[in-house]
Amino acid sequence: MLEEFYTQAFWVGLLKIIGVNIILSGDNAVVIALAARSLPAKQQKAAVLWGSGAAVVMRIILTIFAVALLTLPWLKLIGSLLLFWIGIKLLIPEEEEENVDASENLIAAIKTILIADLVMSIDNVIAVAAAAGGSMTLLILGLAISIPLVIFGSTLLLHLMERWPIIITIGGGLLGFVAGEMLVTDPALKDWLAGAGVQFDGDKPKVGGLSLEIICGVIGAVIVIAAGTLIGKRRAMRAAVHEATVEVDRSKS
Repeated sequence: MLEEFYTQAFWVGLLKIIGVNIILSGDNAVVIALAARSLPAKQQKAAVLWGSGAAVVMRIILTIFAVALLTLPWLKLIGSLLLFWIGIKLLIPEEEEENVDASENLIAAIKTILIADLVMSIDNVIAVAAAAGGSMTLLILGLAISIPLVIFGSTLLLHLMERWPIIITIGGGLLGFVAGEMLVTDPALKDWLAGAGVQFDGDKPKVGGLSLEIICGVIGAVIVIAAGTLIGKRRAMRAAVHEATVEVDRSKS
């Protein structure tokens, strides 16, 4: 095992994994920041630390079973629909509740982070597994190094969201984009898409020379942003009507 550390292949593979994680950590940082943004400052730090650490551990486990997981039909499709729901949910402003335990909010944020990371990792871990070249030591070490990358990215996004709320909408759109891409790459849909005239460049579906993944990703982003914004406005309207009704009742009494 120690001999592995002295080989050029080990260090090249490690650099590949770190590079892949820098690219892929963007999605995770967005999810963590969105899920933690409504928590108090102290709990934000806890959500980032626990959510990031647990997400990376989960990604290690998923990577070990990556090849088998990605061949299962309907898995990506189900994950895509779940990610659509998470993206919309994160865009909807939370209602103020007086009697909610703060610890429950923290646990709920961590759960959201883990579910979203689980879904997105299904589509990403294959790249990490390939970079590891079958070395479990290299795989675990490379992913462990990615923990501070995810934490730093999440913390930075939290501060940016407080200053520029539009980043929240962009983040939700990113989740929708990932969901749309994932939807059309499910093995269960390949025959159906081929029958509908979709061409394949390897496993990549194309329509008229354009990537179907990107097209569906853009559509997914639009769906999440539109649905999240619409539901958020309706909720705000209901809250305003309820508040006005309460004020009227108070004035009458």
